[in-house]
Amino acid sequence: MTAPAGPFDAFDQACMRRALALAAGVLYRTSPNPRVGCVIARHGKVVAEGATEAAGGRHAEIVALDDARVRGTDVAGATVYVTLEPCAHFGRTPPCADALVRANVARVVVAVGDPNPRVDGGGIQRLREAGVKVECGLFENAARERNLGFFSRFERGRPWVRLKAAASLDGFTALPNGASQWITGPAARADGHHWRACACAVLTGIGTVRDDNPRLDVRHVATSRQPVRVVVDSRLDMPPDAHMLRDGGSVWIAHALEPSDAQRRAAPLLARGATLIPVPPDRSRPGKTDLHALLRALAAREIGELHVEAGARLNASLLGEGLVDELLLYLAPKLLGQGAGIAPFGPLMSVDQAVHLEHVEIERIGADVRWRARVMP
Repeated sequence: MTAPAGPFDAFDQACMRRALALAAGVLYRTSPNPRVGCVIARHGKVVAEGATEAAGGRHAEIVALDDARVRGTDVAGATVYVTLEPCAHFGRTPPCADALVRANVARVVVAVGDPNPRVDGGGIQRLREAGVKVECGLFENAARERNLGFFSRFERGRPWVRLKAAASLDGFTALPNGASQWITGPAARADGHHWRACACAVLTGIGTVRDDNPRLDVRHVATSRQPVRVVVDSRLDMPPDAHMLRDGGSVWIAHALEPSDAQRRAAPLLARGATLIPVPPDRSRPGKTDLHALLRALAAREIGELHVEAGARLNASLLGEGLVDELLLYLAPKLLGQGAGIAPFGPLMSVDQAVHLEHVEIERIGADVRWRARVMP
């Protein structure tokens, strides 16, 4: 993590690193709000800290200010390090910028500005107008990485899309007869639940529901919040007795039917607690859902980070439409010889037409390997 050139000394950097670590500690709980960490220091010593609570709860700055009060520490004249610009509007909670002004802090170091149009520089402006010194940009890239979905939702109007797949070394996700349990080992499956827990929503297709009847919830890591399950189901063929409709969690079904047809087919699904999302049909693929419109609809419903666990056809459609941002691929030390591929799009006329990926990280997970890569523009 390289600090930018500028007014930040070693202590500033250490405090912001701690604030980023605090934000990383709440990966599972804050959706749809961003993960934010905050550290308060006086006279070269950390005196309070905090991280964002679940939506509707306290923001990181308020948790840190409350921490200072519990410790009996006066923060007047202190420096506040926060990984995202303090909010300046009334949302689920009052403005954090106003709370910092009332606390008489002298300086606020902000890693990155808030892209929400209701903030977008307003928090920084409010602090400066009150005489608080504000400095920005310390570990900005790292702060953005903590909240890629939050930034994507406001800057692009769609979620950050992470496509997860488990495959053999020769690239097959299932045998020719459809059998796929289990290509990877238990450690890789548990690690996959970590990535589910990080997401606002998990996306799959109706084909996967019919073939595998998955739950797609988080079971192998401890979390107080379950992501929404979203099913792309153009004709509302979702079985009312599907596993994911039995546990009481949130299930959204995206369809492309006319209202009269949807009303006729929706009753048993609504009775199971499902939420229907009407999406325009794809003009180039009759009978299919417009995936661009679906992602916009999810962003409007505060879905920022979307984790895809789907079959080859939906994977191929998302990649072919340029809607995948990141690939999370678990590779097992096995050769299957034949079977279903990860995303059989194409055929391509030249190698230049391939989906080009940029390596992010590779890690051994039990007997398997997890490779994470970003789709290059």
